[in-house]
Order: sequence, then structure tokens, then C-alpha cells
Amino acid sequence: TGSSDPYCIVKIDDEAIVRTATVWKTLSPFWGEEYEVHLQPTFHSISIYVMDEDALSRDDVIGKVCITRDMLAEHPKGYSGWVSLSEVDPDEEVQGEIHLRVEVLGSQRLLCCTVLEAR
Repeated sequence: TGSSDPYCIVKIDDEAIVRTATVWKTLSPFWGEEYEVHLQPTFHSISIYVMDEDALSRDDVIGKVCITRDMLAEHPKGYSGWVSLSEVDPDEEVQGEIHLRVEVLGSQRLLCCTVLEAR
């Protein structure tokens, strides 16, 4: 139909922590959802998977963004901007970007991740 039913899954070290709402029938979803997650001192990466919900079969992975511990250290005041999706399956072509705002707050290592929109 030329559109998707996208949602995001946020994983910390491959453990699913958050699932956004599905935005139906669009290629330019807007979420504006914000989540706060306590990071373990030993975490390695935060991955955000953009998925396409499918009622009749398994949901498709559109692509993902991976934010590593080192990337967060390079941006101590946080990061906000468009990030290109990368492929999950090397045989799949991926197009698209996701608009994120990520901050690590205070000595409690509280992660504030705002999934804004995608295209």
C-alpha cells in the first residue's frame, strides 16, 4: 500500500525495555514518547529497532540505530538529531532515519531517550 505501521523497540544490551505505540499507515510517523530507564554501570549499548507491525505475519524490521556507551561519553550533554537506520539483516536494503534525543542525567545514570519521529 506504500505505507507502514511503524513502532520502535528500545533494547539495552539486547534486552527489550520499551515498545512505543504503533503509528498506523504512514511513512513519516511521529511519536513524541519519552522514557526514563536506569542504566546499569556495565551497559554496552542502546539499540532502537524500527519495526513494521503486520497483523497477518511476523512484524518486519525496518532498521535499527545503535548508541554505544562510547558515543554517549563523546556527547556528555546528550545528543539530539536525525540518525540513519542501519540494516539488521545484511541482505536487506535499509532506507530511513529516526529523530532521537538521548541524555544521561545525573549521577544516577538515568537515561532519557525521546523517540520523536522517523522518515
